Amino acid sequence: MPDDVAPLDLPAHLPPAWRSVLTPHLDPAATAELGRFVADEYATQTVFPPLEDLFSAYQLCAPQDCRVLILGQDPYHKAGQAHGLSFSVREGVSVPPSLRNVFKELTEDLGVPKPRGGTLTGWAGQGVLLLNSVLTVRQATPGSHANKGWEAFTDATIRALDALEHRVVFLLWGGYARKKAALVGNPQHVVLEAGHPSPMNPRGFLGSRPFSAANKALADAGLPTIDWERTAS
Repeated sequence: MPDDVAPLDLPAHLPPAWRSVLTPHLDPAATAELGRFVADEYATQTVFPPLEDLFSAYQLCAPQDCRVLILGQDPYHKAGQAHGLSFSVREGVSVPPSLRNVFKELTEDLGVPKPRGGTLTGWAGQGVLLLNSVLTVRQATPGSHANKGWEAFTDATIRALDALEHRVVFLLWGGYARKKAALVGNPQHVVLEAGHPSPMNPRGFLGSRPFSAANKALADAGLPTIDWERTAS
């Protein structure tokens, strides 16, 4: 990396509660190397989401409040879309195809009207961790930051959630996300798997009814359910 680019201390940018629960699951050398890579990419490339939104998922959903995880793969790679939450886009941005299918299933599952926009901050504020497995991407280059170290960072997040004393419902959509079920070993948690909501996947997601199933799992554990209709904060 250029000599004048300071590496990012990634754990230092996390909210304190997340830093505390993640640190035992992170390899310091690998995390430092990831911080150097991310700093160099932001300094020399157009990278999404903007740096200030890198840890939005963690900022909007504290570990003690987390009741549901929805795992994506990597951020949207077009300008103005990604803002640090899986599947979510900024206010005023057209709803991407996968998210349209999420909303279609939401209507079929719970009978709620289609949301007006594609931001999911309202879910995050209720305890839904909207996490991508890879947290950054170069503009117009999907998958460009895969296998650079983010996967270990977000796997550590899943392990930290698995260690929580209250129930967490893991919504794993698509082959990539479903592999992460192996990281959930605590029997109090619930893993709900389905196909990816992408229109390129014609079956396996629509009809899976994940929202009602997640709420039933929460209610069974005596936890408040999610108001899935409240997508925007």
